[in-house]
Amino acid sequence: MKATTDGSTGAPAPRAPSASDDAAETTAYTPTVVAGDTMAAARHATTRATEHLLAAQDSAGWWKGTLETNVTMDAEDLLLRQFLGIQDRGTTEAAARHIRAEQRADNTWATFHEGPGDLSATIEAYVALRLAGDAPDAPHMAGAAAWIRGHGGIAAARVFTRIWLALFGWWRWEDLPELPPELIYFPQWFPLNIYDFGCWARQTIVPLTIVSAKRPVRPAPFALDELHPDPRHPRPRQPLAPAASWDGLFQRLDKALHLYHKVALRKLRGAAMRSAARWIVERQENDGCWGGIQPPAVYSIIALHLLGYDLDHPVLSAGLRSLDRFAVWQEDGSRMIEACQSPVWDTCLATIALADAGVPADHPQLVKAVDWMLAEEIDRPGDWAVRRPQLQPGGWAFEFENDNYPDIDDTAEVVLALRRVRHPDPARVDAAVQRAVRWNLGMQSKNGAWAAFDADNTSPFPNRLPFCDFGEVIDPPSADVTAHVIEMLADVDRTHDPRTRRGIQWLLAEQEPSGAWFGRWGTNYLYGTGSVLPALAAAGIPGSHPAVRRAVGWLERVQNDDGGWGEDQRSYQDEKWAGRGASTASQTGWALMALLAAGERDSEAVRRGVRWLADTQRADGTWDEPYFTGTGFPWDFSINYHLYRQVFPLTALGRYVNGGPAGASLGA
Repeated sequence: MKATTDGSTGAPAPRAPSASDDAAETTAYTPTVVAGDTMAAARHATTRATEHLLAAQDSAGWWKGTLETNVTMDAEDLLLRQFLGIQDRGTTEAAARHIRAEQRADNTWATFHEGPGDLSATIEAYVALRLAGDAPDAPHMAGAAAWIRGHGGIAAARVFTRIWLALFGWWRWEDLPELPPELIYFPQWFPLNIYDFGCWARQTIVPLTIVSAKRPVRPAPFALDELHPDPRHPRPRQPLAPAASWDGLFQRLDKALHLYHKVALRKLRGAAMRSAARWIVERQENDGCWGGIQPPAVYSIIALHLLGYDLDHPVLSAGLRSLDRFAVWQEDGSRMIEACQSPVWDTCLATIALADAGVPADHPQLVKAVDWMLAEEIDRPGDWAVRRPQLQPGGWAFEFENDNYPDIDDTAEVVLALRRVRHPDPARVDAAVQRAVRWNLGMQSKNGAWAAFDADNTSPFPNRLPFCDFGEVIDPPSADVTAHVIEMLADVDRTHDPRTRRGIQWLLAEQEPSGAWFGRWGTNYLYGTGSVLPALAAAGIPGSHPAVRRAVGWLERVQNDDGGWGEDQRSYQDEKWAGRGASTASQTGWALMALLAAGERDSEAVRRGVRWLADTQRADGTWDEPYFTGTGFPWDFSINYHLYRQVFPLTALGRYVNGGPAGASLGA
């Protein structure tokens, strides 16, 4: 996809349709523009943001902003091509141009804007630039290598980084945690069976069991001695944790698995790898991807190739083509890889934002968005059915193609979007809503809350594995997802359903002492609180409730002097950062949505927040936002959703101008 630049940030933005695309539809909404006081400024900002967002819709009906993560995606794409022998000079140089542009002044690479240097990201970026031909004695390379050595070198990197290096002999397979393919045979009741892992980890681990068993090594095009503090001893021994500790127990289990690798029965191992391969192939999506995300795709391609699948085999050729669709080509000729794509999520959020901003409920572009979302409904069981075998399907995924893993969060927000639009076939919409509500209710976990993809995916064991040193590998319920489900259930008149009440009680019990709520899928307490307060209000919890008052007090305390709100990714590691960071449009939108839901429309905090949005809006109706306000894994994998800077400020401004969310009675 070809992206234009997004103002002074230089970041890629979604393609805007040409003037001929739906021209009549785009101009159909023309609210009055005035200037002056806060309300007038809010109306003016709402108008400009609305016009920009309507113009950004794809002619098929969807919206999609660029999903920006970090350069490990680009580095691993080049390493995959090197491993498969399919690298080409143009792709390599375009990727290298992007990687070089992301290097910081201290010669490192970070995992989020203005974050600290990250060892694994810096190692992977360095190796990718070596593959692109950058000389190790070039100043930017020598500086990076020195920083890497000073922070422990390759030996201190995460397991996934060392797996990539092991593929070329830069690290020994014997010094990596073992993942036996026999894992595929563990029954569902057995600890560490594949369904104990979150879906994203499950999709990655199954192919990696094949890679771990095969232990392939391709000839390395160069040595990496400069990345070891002492090249003579690149793998310093680490003492084991005490045997009585969880870490010590799993470290010794890993040693036992290394011994098993040497004596594993050939027939059993071969059968396990074939079963794992069958599991992988069965989960390939129609467009060739796996789970709609990049990591499972690259490991699945490697695993199947090691089992004899040629690159022109339909499974692998489709998989490789799918990876090319994750590439964003920028105006300077650089190439950035998205870890994932978010059209369903972006489309439902854009629809909600436009409806709340006052776009007529029967506006042709909103109807087209609903048509597209309805066509994306998933009508077959996926891996979620392992824990809920009797539950009928009905929901939406995050991506263009991910039928095996619909998610609860998207499903809730899609329902809210569908019910804001007056569609010419209301019976069709109502039927989809009923299926989605039934599915979401059926995915409630035992504690009364909801997770993203699975129910009761809370085993304590997967995170203990030595292999799992990067990000979350389980999918426990979270406040933000639970809040979105509660808001949806209230919207469809299920407020008094016992399952809804259990969810509300869980949310109230999860409030932090500060008054905020933790945000799992957005950064962080601002996202959690910005999700929960609108849900509580929708469910009838009054603004005078003590939990609401505590949350309002927290939001007022963390408001920045400039009137906006912001929260740095470091809040996931250090609570001193909770609610603290440079003001951003998306996070200011979340805070305002929360305060408005709590009845604070006339407060000074809301007035200042609205003024900040109005004053920082660009002439084209957008906002600059280089900061990362989304998460894949809290702290470990941060995301800059480029449409967040548009949809959440517009939602907040629309609710301020119009007195609340758009009426839900349309879908009744």
